[in-house]
Amino acid sequence: MARHVFACPLRWADMDAYGHINNVAFLRYLEEARIDFMFRLAPGEGAATFSGGSVVARHEIDYLRPLVHRHEPVTIETWVTDITAASLTLGYEVKDAKTLYARASTVVVPYNLANQRPRRITAEEKAFLEQFRDEAVAA
Repeated sequence: MARHVFACPLRWADMDAYGHINNVAFLRYLEEARIDFMFRLAPGEGAATFSGGSVVARHEIDYLRPLVHRHEPVTIETWVTDITAASLTLGYEVKDAKTLYARASTVVVPYNLANQRPRRITAEEKAFLEQFRDEAVAA
C-alpha cells in the first residue's frame, strides 16, 4: 500500500489559549494534505483527476495527543480506504517520528461545478486512487 506523505508546517496562529494546536487547524492541515494528493500528485502522474471539482461530504477526526507549535512540520499520511461509484474516503494519520497526534477520515464527492451536481468517479480517477487504497486501515 502506498501512502501520500505531506509535510505540513504549523502556524503560530493555529494555537489555542492552552498552547495546543486548535482542533479547527487540524481540518486545515487535512485539507492541505488532501489538495496536495488530489490536485498536485495526481496531475503530476498524468491523471486529470478531479479537475472538475469535488466537495467534502463528511469529516471524522480522533484526536489522540496534543500537538504544540514548533518549527518542524508535522507529517500527514493520506491513503484511500473506500471507493464507490460517486465518492471516495480518505484516511489520514497526523504524526511525527515519535507521536501519532490524530487519525481522521474524509468522504469526498466528485462534483460538476458547471452543473452544480455530484458526478461519478471516472475510470482514470479510480485507477489513480487504487494505487493508494488500503481498506484494512481504519481511520
